[in-house]
Amino acid sequence: MLAIAGVAAVAGAAAARPPVVVELYTAQGCVSCTAASARLGELATDKGVLPLSFAVDYWDYLGWKDTFAKPEFSDRQRAYDKRLGVAEVFTPQVIVDGRDQTAATKAADVDRLIREARHTVFDPPQMNWRAGNKVAIGGGRRPRGGADIWLIRYDPRQLDVEVKQGDNAGHTVPQRNVVVQLERLGRWRGPMLLKLPPAPQDGLKSVVLVQGADGGRILGVLPPAQKP
Repeated sequence: MLAIAGVAAVAGAAAARPPVVVELYTAQGCVSCTAASARLGELATDKGVLPLSFAVDYWDYLGWKDTFAKPEFSDRQRAYDKRLGVAEVFTPQVIVDGRDQTAATKAADVDRLIREARHTVFDPPQMNWRAGNKVAIGGGRRPRGGADIWLIRYDPRQLDVEVKQGDNAGHTVPQRNVVVQLERLGRWRGPMLLKLPPAPQDGLKSVVLVQGADGGRILGVLPPAQKP
């Protein structure tokens, strides 16, 4: 459970633009997802981009149960698609900064959305890691409908999964920045200091997002600290 350790404004000068958040919605049983996962791995070397791989569970019926999928990841994708006017969820799909989407198979479109995001006017709340696994979040203008605070924990390693059934049977699928935990910490109501829940396993990196409600735009990004 979230513990609110106190309320505090975040001191310090305004930080540089946070990294562009690139969310890949993928599945190990999806044939066209392998190339998209490889591209996401390449983006992980770009310090201006924060790529995150969310495994969905709605392809499990094809014969292979995705080893990383969770229903909350599929729900997150559905919320995006409803807001962005996408008629039906699909993989591989990329969401950039919660603002735009495209098929991950369209590499040129993915690159274009990232370039556009880099030049988008961005006025994030100040966000900082604090001792004791705490996060300080400043104030700012909240969007209509409000905003939420999300904790995302992911494995930064390359994880090679041998698929034994379904359309990708016999293939090894490499995946990187695989999301393991997605947890809504509460509403963003102004300056606050939050204590994060324990990580479900060792070796994960933590990201905190301030984001418009119901699949809204990402308003603030706190990337992993050197020692999260």
